[in-house]
Amino acid sequence: MQKKILRLLPLLPLLFLIHSCSNSSLLNEKEKEWLAQNDSITVAIYPYYPPYQFINEQNQIDGIFIEYLELLEKKINYKFKKKRYDHWPELLEGVRQNDAQFILEIQESEEKESYLKFYEALFESQNVIITRKDANFGDNLESLSDKSIVLPQGYAITQNLKKRYPNYSIATLYDELTCLTKINSGEYDVTIGPKAVANYYIRSKKLDNLIVKSGTDLYYTPGVAINKSNTILDKIISKTISNITKEEKQSIVSNWFYTTVTPFYRTSKFWTIISLVALLSFIFGISFNSYLKYKIEQRTEELIIAKDIAEESDRLKTNFIYNIPQEIRTPMNGIIGLSEFLNDENLSSEDRQKYTQMIIGSSKELLSIIDNILEISQLQTKRFTIKLIEVNLQNVFKNIIANHQIKADEKNVEFSIENNLNDSENIVLMDRPKLNKILNVLVDNAVKYTDNGSIKLSCNIEGDFLKFEVIDTGIGISETSKNKIKESLHLHPNTEKTIGDYSGMGLGLTIAKKNADFIGGKLTFTTKENEGTTFILKVPYNPLKRTTSKNDTKKLKSTSKEEKNIILIAEDGETNFLFLKTILTKMNDYDFTIYRAKNGQEAVTICQENKNIDLVLMDIKMPIMDGYDATSYIKKMRPDLPIIAQTAFSIEEDVQKALDAGCDDFVSKPVDRKILAPILNKYFTVLKKRNKAS
Repeated sequence: MQKKILRLLPLLPLLFLIHSCSNSSLLNEKEKEWLAQNDSITVAIYPYYPPYQFINEQNQIDGIFIEYLELLEKKINYKFKKKRYDHWPELLEGVRQNDAQFILEIQESEEKESYLKFYEALFESQNVIITRKDANFGDNLESLSDKSIVLPQGYAITQNLKKRYPNYSIATLYDELTCLTKINSGEYDVTIGPKAVANYYIRSKKLDNLIVKSGTDLYYTPGVAINKSNTILDKIISKTISNITKEEKQSIVSNWFYTTVTPFYRTSKFWTIISLVALLSFIFGISFNSYLKYKIEQRTEELIIAKDIAEESDRLKTNFIYNIPQEIRTPMNGIIGLSEFLNDENLSSEDRQKYTQMIIGSSKELLSIIDNILEISQLQTKRFTIKLIEVNLQNVFKNIIANHQIKADEKNVEFSIENNLNDSENIVLMDRPKLNKILNVLVDNAVKYTDNGSIKLSCNIEGDFLKFEVIDTGIGISETSKNKIKESLHLHPNTEKTIGDYSGMGLGLTIAKKNADFIGGKLTFTTKENEGTTFILKVPYNPLKRTTSKNDTKKLKSTSKEEKNIILIAEDGETNFLFLKTILTKMNDYDFTIYRAKNGQEAVTICQENKNIDLVLMDIKMPIMDGYDATSYIKKMRPDLPIIAQTAFSIEEDVQKALDAGCDDFVSKPVDRKILAPILNKYFTVLKKRNKAS
């Protein structure tokens, strides 16, 4: 055996020489010259098929086939021009007319072979049946004979299914998303398509009625194709694709999906190494490969569990949010409309000031609605924090007038406030956001359901309580709706009810009732159909005497904390930063001070200048300097500072890359507070112990 190995050693330089020269000799001189003369070869792009081709959050075209195109360009040292099409039939016609010479993603079919040359598919994905959750059919294609099927126009699956089942009722629509939306709304029964695309749209577009029912014997096998008239281009593409190795294709697909790891003993590298090593290395390779498979399966199982938890939570929240589209549109219409009036140069200063105040009121109302949406998770967990502060009720009433006067005037409804408290009685200790929320919901409902007459908000002292009444002369509440609302308003605060149980009641009134319970109040109502409704809110009356010292006031605040925790959020996206900030501020166990860096370089600078930062939430993909480099620099300055990577890149390789850069832990986007909270508890517990020890 040793003699055989020694005989192979002289051949190794030749093998390496052949390998190194393979790419440089891929094209002959004639083909290189042809490419140089044809610098406008166009690739047809259809970025509406995620994750294969799509427009990402940075408004750039991304996906598996975009990476595949970049690999082809690198192989031949040529840059194709890209032409985007918004409709698949238009793309096919563009290639047929030679406006574009190259289709980036297409499945082979007999109908298109007359004008297209197809190449080897990049991968294979099973087509699945997608229907509604309540459907009792769809286990196989034969069960769909009497169902309405909808498919994307011009797709290979459409042509193949029509050919196999000519008697089926098959309609065609614009694209995959349109088909799924129509099924979700009940206009059609079923569609068939790639599982990855279906799952992406179901989750991202919140098509909660849909489910992937079962697989079929039809497969999506996409590759590239060119117009048959381009013979020289055909030779170039054929050579290039033949030069792409199985490992290179696998690498592209692995960037977007969890795939089975290619066994080490099947790679070309293994056979090169085996000529230089003994049987022991072979055994080690197999053992190491088995270990990698085990770790990936273990990690995948954990991610599936986490995904199921996140999807269930998202489903509950989404069902509730669907009840309030009009509540969001109303203040937005006010903001947009009045803002346009401010552009009028002839507008008087008095009207300009009036419109400005109305815009501010509508903005605050919109902000309140957004706060309500974020409060859904609190309602589920019953984790609240009461904040008693000095409140002047007259300011509360002014805010309510600013929010609702314009809507009342538009309906010619008289809106008045009757405050029977004197100046000193108006100063109280109260959780103002919760009181504002309750009263704004009640007045908003009164305005909605009053078309003529009046609305009055009154305030009186009744024993140890403040009594607020919202009285309207509107349409009243029907017996059916009245029973539902009474049942909900009489639920004890500790009753085990989920968010879904209030879906028929509305977001605003539900949160108003919960907030009233929490601040020790009671919300009731009386009504008479076609005559009006009165909502009555009673809350504990805590008058604030001016002699109260600052120290006494601090004692009344139930939310004071002994220790502040300083967190730096390194995040370039505004939405992601707001989301993380909201999660942190909702954690009752800590009083956070939050800093923000919009890129890695800012994060390094802030950590260098502020030694009191306790923990960093580090986004990986940022401009100027990414999270990997920023973590490396920060760890050199402060090796004991905990850094938690938070990014959408969550496969095993990316996790390890973040840990290698110096991150202490990892949380994937979208960030789940149930996952983030234990991580923060772990590191802040260590910090507290270390601070006490020092």
